[in-house]
Amino acid sequence: MSGTETDALGQAVATLPGVGGGRASRLAKLGIRTVGDLLWHGPRRYEDRNQPHEAGALGKGDTGTVAGTIVASGVKRMRRGKSLFEFILDDGTARLHCRWWNMPYMERYYKTGDFVHVHGRLTSEKPRTMNHPEAEVVEDGEEFIHLKRIVPVYRLTDGVKQRWLRAVLWRAVDQFAKLVSDTNTGLLAGDDSHWLPLPEAFQSVHFPDDLERTEMARERLALEEFIRFQRQIRERRTTFQAKAKALPCGGDDRLVQPFLDALGFVFTGAQQRAWDEIGADMAGPHPMRRLLQGDVGCGKTAVAACAALRAIESGFSVVVLAPTEILAEQHYRVFGKWLEPLGIPVHLHTGAKKTMGDSSQAELEMGNSKLPPLVIGTHALVEDTFALENIGLAIIDEQHKFGVEQRKKLVRKGRYPHVLVMTATPIPRTLGLTVYGDLDCSVIDEMPPGRGRVRTHVRTPESLPKVWGFIREQLTVGRQAYIVYPRVDDEDGGSLKAVNQQFNTVREQLEPHAVGLLHGRLKPAEKEEAVAGFLAGKIKALLATSVIEVGVDIPNATILLVENADRFGLAQLHQLRGRIGRGAHESHCILVVGNATDDGRRRLEVMEKGSDGFELAEEDLRQRGPGELLGQAQSGLPDFKFGNLIDDWRLIQKARDLVAREPVD
Repeated sequence: MSGTETDALGQAVATLPGVGGGRASRLAKLGIRTVGDLLWHGPRRYEDRNQPHEAGALGKGDTGTVAGTIVASGVKRMRRGKSLFEFILDDGTARLHCRWWNMPYMERYYKTGDFVHVHGRLTSEKPRTMNHPEAEVVEDGEEFIHLKRIVPVYRLTDGVKQRWLRAVLWRAVDQFAKLVSDTNTGLLAGDDSHWLPLPEAFQSVHFPDDLERTEMARERLALEEFIRFQRQIRERRTTFQAKAKALPCGGDDRLVQPFLDALGFVFTGAQQRAWDEIGADMAGPHPMRRLLQGDVGCGKTAVAACAALRAIESGFSVVVLAPTEILAEQHYRVFGKWLEPLGIPVHLHTGAKKTMGDSSQAELEMGNSKLPPLVIGTHALVEDTFALENIGLAIIDEQHKFGVEQRKKLVRKGRYPHVLVMTATPIPRTLGLTVYGDLDCSVIDEMPPGRGRVRTHVRTPESLPKVWGFIREQLTVGRQAYIVYPRVDDEDGGSLKAVNQQFNTVREQLEPHAVGLLHGRLKPAEKEEAVAGFLAGKIKALLATSVIEVGVDIPNATILLVENADRFGLAQLHQLRGRIGRGAHESHCILVVGNATDDGRRRLEVMEKGSDGFELAEEDLRQRGPGELLGQAQSGLPDFKFGNLIDDWRLIQKARDLVAREPVD
C-alpha cells in the first residue's frame, strides 16, 4: 500500500459525509471503524429489484418492486403531533398506497406526476398498501442505489438502517475502492486464473451488475483475505525462527533403534514417513513445530515415542501433555512399558497422582539411570508448581482440547524446546491451512495390518431388545463392550439417557456379565479402578459418557453402543468408534436414534457409510461450521469477511502457494 492509500483507507469512518460521531459508534458494533473496514463489510445477501412486479398481482404479505406514476400525494396531520405522508402510485394494473408515519418532510421529495420505483411488503389489499417502502424517483442521468438493480442487503445493528448504510457504502465504493492496491500487478501477475482487480471486485461485490459476477468478486476478496493471513503466519514463523535456535537433538539411535527392534511390529510406510520428517526437524537449525495427525488407531503414539527417545538420547527431558487423566494414565502405561526397559524414568503428574513428588523444583529422582526422564501429565504440567530442567521436547496430545495460552505456558518451561502436536481428530484441510498453518504437518494415512473390520449400524429404539441380545452373545464368547450415553445425570427428566439413571437397566440387560461405570464426575481413583477392571477383563461392559473418546485402548473391546447418537458431532462419534476395532476381531458400532432432527439423521447416515476420518471431518465442518469444531480452545483465527472456511480450500491453498513464492523483505 502507498502512504496515500493507507491514509485514505485508515481514516475514521466518522469523517465520511452523513456519518458523524453518533452513527460511527453504532457502526463500531459491526466492526466498522475505518473506511477500509466499511469496504470489507460484505453483503449477507442480494435482492434482484431489476424487474418490477405488477401491483395488481401482489397479495398481502408479498414483497416486491413496483414502478409507476404518483397520482396523488400529501401529509395528513393527526392528534398529538403525529402525521402520515402518503402517495398513491398507479402502474396501470392497480393503485398502490405508499405510507410513511411521522415523516412529513418526505413531502419535499415525492410529487404528483413523478415516476417512481418502490420496494416493500404489501401489508393490506384494501386498499393495496406498503408501509415505509424504499422509494426512488426516476430522473434522467441518475443512478439507482436502492431500486432497479441488484441490491445488497447488509448485516445491521441497533440504530443503523439498511437504506442509510447502503447509501454510505455507495459513496465509499465510488470514492475509495479505486485507492485499494491492485495486487494483480504483484502476486497475481501472470497468473492464469484471470482474477478481478481489487477495485473492480469491491464494486462488483457491493453493487453488482449481475449475480454471477458477485461470486467472482467474492472469491477475489476472499483470496486477498487469505493472502493477508498467510503473510501473518509466515511473519510469525520468520520472527520465531530468527530468535529461536534449536536444541541439538540429532541423536545417535542408541535408544531409538533398540525400541524399534523390540516393538513387535514394523512401522507402516506412513508411520516411517512421519518419523523421518520429525527426525529431520529435530536435527534441524530451528525448533520443531510439527502437527502429527492420523486416524484413531493408526500408530501415532509409537511415532511420538521415537521422538521422545531421540530427545532423551540427545540429553534432554521430555514432557507429554494430555487433556484427561484417563488419557494420561494410558500414556503412562504405554510409555512405561516401552521406555523403562531402556532405563528411562517415566513419571505421571496429574491433579490426582504424582509419581515424582510435588516439590517446587520437581527434582526428579532418576535412580540408577543416567538418562533424562519422560513426564506425562494433564493440566497439572502447566501449573507454576511444576518445573523440569532441560526440556528438549514437548508432546501435546489432542491439542485442540487445550487453550493457546496453556500450550504456550508449557513450552515456556523450556528454552525453545521442540514441539510435537498430535491429534486423532482429523483436521479439515481448510483448518489445517489456517488455524494450524504455522505448523508443519505429518499425516499417518495408513492403518496397521491385522485390524478387524468395524461395521456401523444405525438403529431405532424399537430395535434395542435385539441389540441387547446381540451384545450378550458377544460378551459370552469373550468380547467386551462400551455403552455410551450423552449425559451423566438426567437432570430435567428429558428424553436423553444418562449413565447414572441407566446403570441398573444395563446391568439387568447384560446379566450375568459385570458392568462398570465411567464418567467425568467420578473420583480419580474410581475412574482408574473402572479402566483397570475393563483392561483386565473383569468388567465386560463399560457404561460411560464421551469421556472414553480418548485414552481407553482395549483391543478385546469389539462392541460400541451409542444411544441418542444424534446428539454427538461426527468427529466425536468417529473418535468413539475408534475405541473398537483395535484387535483382530470384527467389531460393531451401533448408533441408536429416535426422534432426530434432519441434520442429526444426516450425520448418522454419513457415519454408517463412511470410515475415513478426514472425509468425516470435512462433512462435520460443512454441517456444524468452524466455530463448533474449534470451540473456545483456539484463538488467532481472523473473522474472514468474504472467505469461507467450509468451501474455500482451493483459495486458501492458492494463497499459501502465492505467499510461499513471494520474496521475504
